[in-house]
Amino acid sequence: MTTLPNNGKAPIVVGTDGSASADLALRWAAREARVHEAPLEVIHAWEGLLGQLVPPDAEFERHARQTLVAAVARLPAEERPPSMDTTLIHAHAAAALIKASEGADMVVVGSHGHGGFVGTLLGSVSQRVATHAHCPVVIVRTTR
Repeated sequence: MTTLPNNGKAPIVVGTDGSASADLALRWAAREARVHEAPLEVIHAWEGLLGQLVPPDAEFERHARQTLVAAVARLPAEERPPSMDTTLIHAHAAAALIKASEGADMVVVGSHGHGGFVGTLLGSVSQRVATHAHCPVVIVRTTR
């Protein structure tokens, strides 16, 4: 994880996978970070083919980096908090967010990412993070 400015506040952590649900979560987290003058940490965790945690591969990592950069780029400039950092990590998304929650003020996730099953209340990542995080978790739902 990259170092955040030391303003005495724990970061708000948000997970992104490039999905519409994650974009809504990122916008919500950015507004919250601005209101509370907290740093925002945007995390994208990546795995290999079919969700397997394979050894790092340059092509998978390049795609993951593009996903993270694109997600942050979709956040309107006027909605960006003063302190925002990004982290790209080779790990399962839920595990990465749960680890990041240890030093966070809160974790924000979308209700469903790219792998969600239609009709379920929560996706597997949001459900695991809500169950195991070390801080409050906000799950931003989309309207379907």
